[in-house]
Amino acid sequence: MIPAGFDYTVAESSDAALAALAEHGDEAKLLAGGHSLIPLLKFRFAAPSVLVDIGRIDDLSYIREDDGHLAIGALSTHRDVESSDLLKQGAPMLAHVASQIGDPSVRHRGTIGGSLAHGDPASDLPAALLALGGSVVAKGPNGTREIAATELFTSFLETALQPDELLTEIRVPKVAAGAGWSYQKFNRRAQDWAIVAAAVQMGDEPRVALVNMATTPIRSSAVEAALGSGAGATDAAAVAAEGMSPPEDLNGDAEYRGHLASVLVERAILEASTP
Repeated sequence: MIPAGFDYTVAESSDAALAALAEHGDEAKLLAGGHSLIPLLKFRFAAPSVLVDIGRIDDLSYIREDDGHLAIGALSTHRDVESSDLLKQGAPMLAHVASQIGDPSVRHRGTIGGSLAHGDPASDLPAALLALGGSVVAKGPNGTREIAATELFTSFLETALQPDELLTEIRVPKVAAGAGWSYQKFNRRAQDWAIVAAAVQMGDEPRVALVNMATTPIRSSAVEAALGSGAGATDAAAVAAEGMSPPEDLNGDAEYRGHLASVLVERAILEASTP
């Protein structure tokens, strides 16, 4: 449980962080809140030669409205997201999901950008971003680019972010007033990772995202298609596991997780559809 040796440097700005990434390449890792990276270091699943601490870049911590969408700085903590009045009004699911992460000490240190860049299929925030139809902004040596949430998560613990890029902002559309939503999470103990969870955002085109049902955070196209064709909650939820490849571990096998997905999706659709 002791990390391999590494050098440590503090980046005081986004440009300084990008310069460090350019200098060290694949051997560098960015450190923000540390709740995703430090466990990997302790188990030596990651062994970078350089850690670049970006936790002091103040201009990456904000939540504001920007040209019709909500913009969230990548270093905003889960607590910032949870307590934001702007998000509670414009994207209430995101604020609620942030409140379900870990315990207060985790929420005060962990960052939304770190959670999304980690790309863990068992994590809460990626599913919320997918259900909200959001995107992220990455800054690199060639400028900035916007990556849709549906294109962000590419494989297990891998994302479309390049080694020389820094995730700087998360963008979510403002949800129409009164649009229903729900996040249903099943875990054995409080503060545990979800065994399965379901995020549902209703609207003209309902979006449904699942946690821990594939190697990446994923939307359920089968449920979305069923809802789009007018299916009720029970019938739509019945196909929640269609096309999924859930993990099998001590918490449950694929069949168990498939059953949980159907149950949680039905609950989420019913709650999101209730005036």
